Amino acid sequence: MTLPVAGVRLGVAQAGIKKPNKDDLTLIEIAQGATVAAVFTQNAFCAAPVHIARNHWLAAGKTARYWLINTGNANAGTGEPGMAAALGTCNKVAALGGVSGEQVMPFSTGVIGELLPEACINAALPAAFEALTQDGWERAANAILTTDTRAKVASRSLLIDGKTVTLTGMSKGAGMIRPDMATMLAFFATDAVVEEALLASLFKSAVAASFNRITVDGDTSTNDAAVIAATGASGAVVSPHDTANLETFSEALMSLAIELAQAIVRDGEGATKFVEVRVEGGATNAECDAVAYTIAHSPLVKTALFASDPNWGRLLAAIGRAGLSNLVVEDVGVYINDVLIAENGARAASYTEAQGVAAMAPADLTIRVTLDRGEAVTTVWTTDFSYDYVKINAEYRT
Repeated sequence: MTLPVAGVRLGVAQAGIKKPNKDDLTLIEIAQGATVAAVFTQNAFCAAPVHIARNHWLAAGKTARYWLINTGNANAGTGEPGMAAALGTCNKVAALGGVSGEQVMPFSTGVIGELLPEACINAALPAAFEALTQDGWERAANAILTTDTRAKVASRSLLIDGKTVTLTGMSKGAGMIRPDMATMLAFFATDAVVEEALLASLFKSAVAASFNRITVDGDTSTNDAAVIAATGASGAVVSPHDTANLETFSEALMSLAIELAQAIVRDGEGATKFVEVRVEGGATNAECDAVAYTIAHSPLVKTALFASDPNWGRLLAAIGRAGLSNLVVEDVGVYINDVLIAENGARAASYTEAQGVAAMAPADLTIRVTLDRGEAVTTVWTTDFSYDYVKINAEYRT
């Protein structure tokens, strides 16, 4: 069940950005006085809305009154005209909402290299304002999709000092997924009172454990962003000096972010498998990440996953090229869904092909690698590569 957040209203309209008669424009209104935390893509070719959203957020004192989201057009690789178009939509929102332009943060997703249709968006904004409602999360979660097949929205309800606190979030993304500081797009809100520095710290930790742990194809988007607003409407205070309440809130935010991040992987373009890659016993987290992402990004591993083929040689090859210095291959263990596949530098003596086939059959898989080099552990969530992944991306602009 999706729960409304006091102090936040959402409105959806149809701007005809890519297709007529389709919800493609979302406006999120945030109560005055809310604190806002944000993380943005590290892609050097980041889109015009990323530049403007970051600049406006900082200029407004790390707060905002409106988030404006369009789908169907990324407004990336569009130079100064793209910046002007994004600013134009912000100024229109500001005029209609009675706020300054710096209090509007724009977000775009869709095709790269095409100029944002500012006039179409501005014409649809009055309808978005008219549609504003606290119960708009479900419609908004559908309106921000691109190649996604389903909406991704969830809530948490918790008690802090006897007061009910709500956390609700939505995300979108299915391809061009290897986030770097954020996801494709994700929007969170809570009615708790959380001061800006603490909110930023909690959100950064939640993003690191969720959206920065997923990959579909290894591509970091030009438009990635994740933001959270704390309106304070519940009156419940999350304080760094109250360990119990801080932990309760932090755990709720973390679990919500992980749920929404995993939902992106489960909806990966053409995906038929949800795969957890867990690497244990590394000397450092960095080398565990290197092994996990090398496995998760390997086209040969991903196509074997699609075929449910226990081609464990591809896993060994990926581990071996992950760049670990002085790796002792005889110390490495490889498991698929708890079936020991390889040890001592070769196929495990106990392993049979029938075991491997059975282990690869489920839609949810765990690939576990033990390195025996230290105590570090890391987890990454990914997908297989299917025929449909190629089809979707080959036909993306047609």
